[in-house]
Amino acid sequence: MQIQEYTAAQIQAAVTAAASAADDWAQSSAQTRAELLRGLGAVLVANREELVRLADEESSLGAARLNGELDRTAFQLNGFADHIEAGSAFSLTDDEAIAGAPPVGRPHLTRVRIPLGPVAMFSASNFPLAFSVLGGDTASALAAGCPVVVKAHPGHPKLSRRVFELAQSVLARQELSAGVIGFVEGASIDVGVALVRNPAIAAVAFTGSYKGGSALWAEANARPRPIPFYGELGSINPMIALPPALAAQAEELAQALASSIEFGSGQICTSPGVVVLFEGADADRFENALRDALQTKKTHTMLTPGMKRNFDAGVARLTGTPGVQTVLPSDSNGDDTAPPRPLLARTSAENFIADHALREEVFGPACLVVRVKSADEVVKVLNAVGGSLTVTLWGAENDSADVRRITRCATQIAGRVLFSGVPTGVAVTRSQQHGGPWPASTEPFTTSVGYAAMDRFLRPVALQSAPAWLAERAGRPC
Repeated sequence: MQIQEYTAAQIQAAVTAAASAADDWAQSSAQTRAELLRGLGAVLVANREELVRLADEESSLGAARLNGELDRTAFQLNGFADHIEAGSAFSLTDDEAIAGAPPVGRPHLTRVRIPLGPVAMFSASNFPLAFSVLGGDTASALAAGCPVVVKAHPGHPKLSRRVFELAQSVLARQELSAGVIGFVEGASIDVGVALVRNPAIAAVAFTGSYKGGSALWAEANARPRPIPFYGELGSINPMIALPPALAAQAEELAQALASSIEFGSGQICTSPGVVVLFEGADADRFENALRDALQTKKTHTMLTPGMKRNFDAGVARLTGTPGVQTVLPSDSNGDDTAPPRPLLARTSAENFIADHALREEVFGPACLVVRVKSADEVVKVLNAVGGSLTVTLWGAENDSADVRRITRCATQIAGRVLFSGVPTGVAVTRSQQHGGPWPASTEPFTTSVGYAAMDRFLRPVALQSAPAWLAERAGRPC
């Protein structure tokens, strides 16, 4: 199906509908919001067979992966319903008045949170359900009391339209405004720019490439009245294999890492793109085991031909960089529809630190081994990364000065630090943090996964000496 390029009038109509629905949705009860979220989750499950078929036709991700993703999407929607029913939508802090002069005396102050207004939500390419029309950004914005205007991803237009149709059926059945969830599409950047520039849009949620996200972030900040831009822009997710880990289970860890690199043909924002090894026989053993494991992995066709071309270009750039040795080549036959072959390459810490090109994400099944000689070099490698969604530390079970230094550095550059397992797979929970310092994301103090994601779309307001009628609303906007 051909991608529709929405006109300026169509984009304006979607935003106008969202703006018209904004006040009523901001004032809606937790029960009303929860009923909508649960209804959206239920309609996905009820139409599972059709949605998985459409998603597979457009993404080649396979029924098993897509069924799991649909389950995750419904789980998120239901989880946000539970979260707001527990009181999070209208949480507040209250300080009673104290008679007397400041600083001891004070007026009665209540700190509440109000919804920002219509949110422009940009769907991701790699999760056609969980980070798309009814994905986590949409769920968290709706839970916060904000209407959403979805910018569909051109990689899965049929699926996006169908999910939007189902969402509209739920809104109609619950007698809610159709403007609570809006929809625009188009392959041109002009559609996204027009959406971000629209004065009625109050915030933007984006998951995608560094290039596209940076351009839209600039647009959000160039407005006469800049708005929050919550961008998740990708990451190389370094993994540090400390000597005790490799000495104990080099082969097992290599198998786990190979599966993580291959998962989704590497088209995952938390895919491990760098693994740091201390020079020595155990590192050689691990690298050989990783190479052998990757050779046996079966990848699938990438999401779009353009992504396959970008992957091939990234592989050529990486392997053509001075100081990089190819351990397992990813030979391209020029077929944009052929599954990519995993790449494994190696370089030194000195080269990695000196050359920015080695720290650029290759979106696909590619991993660069960085050999180090000391904990000092590990810290320098992490600092060179600058910002990442994740850092994984294997072998940090025993406390030492070096382990503490490396751990401290990891927490300074990443939003999530793992001490076992692999970074692919991001749990939807209250304690999750999916975001990190630049260039991983634009707002490292926020998360796009987990129930704290709702906080992005709520602005604090202090009510001083509020009248009784307002205080009785207990944080619910008037």
